[in-house]
Amino acid sequence: MARKVILHVGAPKTGTSFVQDLLFTERDTLRDRGILYAADRFDAHFLAALDLLQLPWGGIEREAVGAWDRLAGQVREWDGTAIISHEILATASRAQVARAVASVDGPGTEVHVVLSARDLVRQIPAEWQENIKHRRTTPYATFLEQLRDPAREAVVARWFWGVQEVPDVLDRWGSELPRERVHLVTVPPAGAPHELLWERFAGVIGLDPHEFALDDSRTNASLGVAEAALLRRLNDELVDLVHNHNYRPLVRENLVHQNLSKDRISPRLSVPPDVWEWAGELSRTWVTELALRGYDVVGDLDDLLPRPALPFVDPDHPRAEVFAEAAVKALTAMTVEAARLRDHEETLHREIADLHAELGRAYLTPAYRVRRALVAKARTSRVAAKGLAAYRRLRGRGRNSRST
Repeated sequence: MARKVILHVGAPKTGTSFVQDLLFTERDTLRDRGILYAADRFDAHFLAALDLLQLPWGGIEREAVGAWDRLAGQVREWDGTAIISHEILATASRAQVARAVASVDGPGTEVHVVLSARDLVRQIPAEWQENIKHRRTTPYATFLEQLRDPAREAVVARWFWGVQEVPDVLDRWGSELPRERVHLVTVPPAGAPHELLWERFAGVIGLDPHEFALDDSRTNASLGVAEAALLRRLNDELVDLVHNHNYRPLVRENLVHQNLSKDRISPRLSVPPDVWEWAGELSRTWVTELALRGYDVVGDLDDLLPRPALPFVDPDHPRAEVFAEAAVKALTAMTVEAARLRDHEETLHREIADLHAELGRAYLTPAYRVRRALVAKARTSRVAAKGLAAYRRLRGRGRNSRST
């Protein structure tokens, strides 16, 4: 059994992609240090989380069947520290938490839970943006209204609070564990050194963070106001035209991650003043409650209090000229990608044509014509059939003698 199991359960939009990419990239180095991050593909823990939570996810969940039990089995067999990390685990029910902990626990095993958290004023626009990246079309004003509804009736509100309500997530995941094994890693405020979050997380694992080269290639870069507005409009147009398996590489990866988020031309998303006030009051309530619980706080609870907000620019009504500029950039990016794919398609067509020509030349050789005639004759003639069988035996012997 593993001596220590670290369950990093979220939350989304708190640097989890950055941490998971580093763990995946350095998994061999970690293994040499007695730490297991069991993953044969970068999304292995995502599939395991989907399986545990039984979540539908655009058809990807079909790949996830049995993934949690396989991952838990690898953890149980490890003699050292093991890490499981994915942000959607934050939404697990108490029954799913119980199953997850029981599947990796055993005699002599210490189970630890880690939750990374960031202030609500940054989390709210980040979550709306993530919704837009996953083909949603909800206007920002509607999203904010749904979050503030005390009944939390909308699907988006239930999801948001399921993964972002820090005291509730920690209670579900940590209620059966000693408080010193429940770790709250606070995300540093804007402007803090880029590596500080990794240093905090590495401290929980027991690593020297400076031994690892940081790579932000999978950091979830933010869209600006106009870029997010453009993507929401594009989602409206594509809803019945493009399937998920094409949307992910073309829109989310190529257009959003590789282009719009790297070449932002508009202000960052923020919240209007009334939402800032509401989020600030709620955050102060959380900080007071968390301070009383006695969890291991890595960082500072005050990091969860919102800093002065950025000026609010409404993504539901972006400036026309900035929106148009973002649209031209998007059209350029998609045209370049279409040209690249067309070149690749033409290359494949040429290769297929060459193969057909080569196959055709093989069909024209005298030896091939004789063999084809013999096979056709063998269907109606016993003599020809015996001759064909003898030929195949001789051919097999020839191959065997050459191999020896």
